[in-house]
Amino acid sequence: MIAIGTAWLWPCGVTLAQTATPSPPALMLANRYHPGLDLNAYWVSEKLDGVRAFWDGQRLVSRGGLWIQAPAWFTEGWPAEPADGELWAGRGRFQQTVSAVRQQTPDDGAWRSIRFMVFDLPEHPADFTSRIAAYHAWVHARQQPWVQAVEQVRVSSHSELMQRLDTTVRAGGEGLMLHRGDTPYRAERSDDLVKLKRHEDAEAQVIAHETGRGQYAGLTGALRVRTPDGREFRLGSGLSDALRRSPPPLGAWVTYRYRGFNDSGLPRFATYLRVRGDMEPPPTPASR
Repeated sequence: MIAIGTAWLWPCGVTLAQTATPSPPALMLANRYHPGLDLNAYWVSEKLDGVRAFWDGQRLVSRGGLWIQAPAWFTEGWPAEPADGELWAGRGRFQQTVSAVRQQTPDDGAWRSIRFMVFDLPEHPADFTSRIAAYHAWVHARQQPWVQAVEQVRVSSHSELMQRLDTTVRAGGEGLMLHRGDTPYRAERSDDLVKLKRHEDAEAQVIAHETGRGQYAGLTGALRVRTPDGREFRLGSGLSDALRRSPPPLGAWVTYRYRGFNDSGLPRFATYLRVRGDMEPPPTPASR
């Protein structure tokens, strides 16, 4: 990776804006779904597979604290009231979204296919049930087809929730979000917001490239990664030949899928999914 102006050019050709806000925005974060929740207290929506984006009243900011270089027309006329949402190009188009959002100079053509899906108003003082109507009004006032409100529905039982999950996944969706209706916006991780998916995934940071053997001799055999809580493990499954030739750089954040944990606390059957383009880039150049 080399520095060019105010951006980092990664070996895979990705350019990320280096300029960041003083700190990441204070956002509500989700726990994983678990039995025992009072489903009558929750609203349910589709979990959108895009890039979390926070409108701070002046510009879009990623979850990691990076300023998102959207075209001027995209946010024209947006109010000073902050909004929490997702930049989304549709089901199965995560890489398309990330590719557009990563660019320091926005590509108008790419941004034409992206929507800002609003799902909350962080500074609104009411509970979430009231905020649903408020964020719909926020969206309606824009009268811009690329600004849309995330729909919320109720479910009455676990079986109904799982049926909705199956329907969403079969249609190409990632999963569901459950948002407790009687709570204020709290910028913390709690059961106020819960995610439900068929497979668990998480993020980890690349700290080393391990040399491959056998058919992968001369290539990257696995990524050595570290989770936010300091656990380290090898991530080799899911790497394509192209990624083994040009792996995510040291310091990059990647998403992996797994199935529970083993006795040591490490994820079982961890499989590489993708680079998280909305996380902060490494603060200093790093080479393989």
